[in-house]
This record gives sequence, structure tokens and C-alpha cells, in this order.
Amino acid sequence: MNTERSRDNKQPCFLHIRKSGYAQLYRQYIGYLITKWSQLCEQITTGNVWGGIMQFAIGELVTRNSYNNDILFRVINKSENHVLLHGEDIRLVADALPEDLAVVEQRDLEHRRKLVKEKEDYSFRLFRQDYQLMKEKREYESTNGYHQSTNYFQIPARVLHLDGDRLYLKKCIDVYQRIGLQVHGVHLSEKEMPMEIASLVKKIHPDIIVITGHDAFSRNKGTKNDLRAYRHSKYFAETVREARNVVPHLDQLVIFAGACQSHFESLIRAGANFASSPSRINIHALDPVYIAAKIAFTPFMEKVGVWDALRNTLSGEKGLGGVETRGLLRTGMPYISEEAAEDTVD
Repeated sequence: MNTERSRDNKQPCFLHIRKSGYAQLYRQYIGYLITKWSQLCEQITTGNVWGGIMQFAIGELVTRNSYNNDILFRVINKSENHVLLHGEDIRLVADALPEDLAVVEQRDLEHRRKLVKEKEDYSFRLFRQDYQLMKEKREYESTNGYHQSTNYFQIPARVLHLDGDRLYLKKCIDVYQRIGLQVHGVHLSEKEMPMEIASLVKKIHPDIIVITGHDAFSRNKGTKNDLRAYRHSKYFAETVREARNVVPHLDQLVIFAGACQSHFESLIRAGANFASSPSRINIHALDPVYIAAKIAFTPFMEKVGVWDALRNTLSGEKGLGGVETRGLLRTGMPYISEEAAEDTVD
């Protein structure tokens, strides 16, 4: 009876759903399921999913959920339950569990990079203003208060920049070149630096050495005064000591050492003129460059106060510190052009 009524009324069934107004939505839903299944199969095949936990590619940009996604990191190395991270804009190294990481969406990435670029541009403008004032002062003194027309020349400082991060090294070299400093950049892991620095100093004869890379303080490994609680501070300190064995005097070889949260006191005791990080905070990747430039463009007869060296950096006195240091710029006269020199010989 019920069967006959069903046949007579011709009630719609699953096979006839295409005749209803929901056919298009049904097809879209099926297409969505197929797409998601294909993506999941691809992730399983390529190893991007393991045990239900998302795995990340080397070089991928991520944040840590447990730290409110505050810092942008780059994936450096990974295993099934461990990911090694380097800060994208600050010199911090960190370990994380894969389930604690989140991939940065494009819109968020663009916003973060815009904010960082604004800070970097502001710091660079401050340095250029400072540099222009120093240049005008040199010209005034070299021309006896603009009363004499004198052609003078300058001997710039040579910078040796050791960096544990290849991408940061390139970024720093670009800024050195914009500023107008001679730089010899070397990419070395932090552990290799103590073994290589002496031969590099003897080969390059730098006036300034920057020793940097990545670092971090871990409360689980000890107190702030315990050098063993720091990832790379001991290697930075050993590198400074090896350099001081070659050139002991602080004004003949100016050294900056350290990275994020580095053990400031041990680096200064080892012989660094400037170091990070007094308050164990993170420092920006370009901070060492601005300190080196301030020393390089200050006349050697003048001393650079610690605050003068730090004021154009992005981290300030909480992230950086040091001791009074003489400038390295030497000015001479007269400047003889190549054409004038040829005429004199003829």
C-alpha cells in the first residue's frame, strides 16, 4: 500500500536530485571534497603531513602559536618532532614543535614586512642625517672655516663582517654599499668562527670586525649569568679573544660581537668594543652595520660615545652597549686627480 502510494506520487529520491534546485550546490560540494582529498593525498605523498601534524618546508615562513605569533621565523631544519627556526628580521634562533607553528598568510606577511621596512628606512634616514652633519664638519675643518679651497682625500675603514646567516649577510652588505663602506663579508656558522678569525684578520687587515649571527638565552639551561644557557654566546666570545690575540688594542681594531639575547658581559670582557644584549632582548639584523658605520665615519682624532653609536640603531641601549672608542676616518691633503698626476709626470 505504502509502496504504491510512493510510486503514484513519484516522491523525489537521491538519483533524481539533479532535478531539484540543490543540484548546483551538490556538485560544488562534491568538487570541494575531491579537491581536499587530492591535496591531502599529495601532502601525505610528499611528506608534508606526518601523524596528522603539518610539516614545513625548509625556508618557509612561520610563527609560534605559544608566543602569540609575535615573531616571524624562517624554517632552517626539521625532523619528525622538532623544527629549528631563525628570525626573519631579528637575530634570534629558536626550537619549536611542529604543532606549535602556523604558516604566515600572504596578507599578514605583507603587513609585517611593511612595518619592518618602515623601521629600517627610518633608521637609515637618521644615519644619513648624522653622516651629513659629520661630512659638513670635516669640510669646515679641512678648509679652515671655508676660507681656503683645499682638495682633500679620505682613507676609509675596512670592515670584516662574519655572519652565521647567509641571507642576513647579503642584507647587511647591501646596506654597507649604500652607506659607502668597504666590506669583506664571510658566511660561517657560529661554531666555526673561532677557528677562522685569526687567519682572516691576518689576510684582510680589517679596521672593524663584526661578529654576528643568531643566538638565544634559554632559562631551562641556566641563569642569565651562566654562559652555558646561551646558544652561541660562547663562540662569539672565543672569536673575539682570538681576534684580540692578533690585534690587542681596542682603537686599532674595533670589534662588534653578538646577536639576539647574547651574553653582553662576556663579550665585552673578551675584548669587544660593542656587543649585545645588555637586557637580553632581541636585536635587529642591521644593528651591527650602523654601529660599524658610525665608527668608520668618525675622524680618528674624535671619540665615539656609547650613546652616539647606539642612537641610530633599531634596538637602542637595551639591546646594545659598549665602551668609548676612537673613530677610524683619516683625512689627508692635497687630493691629486689622475689627470693632474699625469700632467706632472709629463
